[in-house]
Amino acid sequence: MSGLTVGFAICGSFCTFSKVLPEIRNLVEKGIEVVPIMSETAYSTDTRFGNAKKFAEEVEKLCAKDVIHTITQAEPIGPKKLLDILIIAPCTGNTIGKLASGINDTAVTLAAKAHLRNLRPILIGVSTNDALSAAAANIGRLMNSKNVYFIPMSQDDSAGKPNSMVADFTRTHEAMTAAMDGRQLQPVLGII
Repeated sequence: MSGLTVGFAICGSFCTFSKVLPEIRNLVEKGIEVVPIMSETAYSTDTRFGNAKKFAEEVEKLCAKDVIHTITQAEPIGPKKLLDILIIAPCTGNTIGKLASGINDTAVTLAAKAHLRNLRPILIGVSTNDALSAAAANIGRLMNSKNVYFIPMSQDDSAGKPNSMVADFTRTHEAMTAAMDGRQLQPVLGII
């Protein structure tokens, strides 16, 4: 898979940032060019999980590229056909809803729109507390959309957060390979 150019878009599920860094590193170590993209919120918001600037710098160092974090920066992704696949991980319920509804008002959603116009795959790594409630219909709509695939996911705390689901980010490369072949990695719902 070396020679691929992969967009890796990060949304504001801050508690899972530490889980996606090893996946970015894994792709880079396989000789894949990774283009980092972050939602404006993910790029600029300090939380109890860490400092936004330090996280963005770490991503940039891993990828050896500046983070795309504005709509203006994301727009050329489609016309210039910059990516072979776009991975959105973590992907929040908010972003899932926007993708399902065709709303393109962040760097991540515009990158997805721009990329999909080229009929190329998008891989989503869900991380949301409402996956089995408010976001469920949107996840279902995206599962039925052409060129949209999911990293396998499961409930992350069925007792404490019964509607919450998170992707098994350790399966990112495997799910990406399947998506590049036009297949959804199965089972898409499971136990982490």
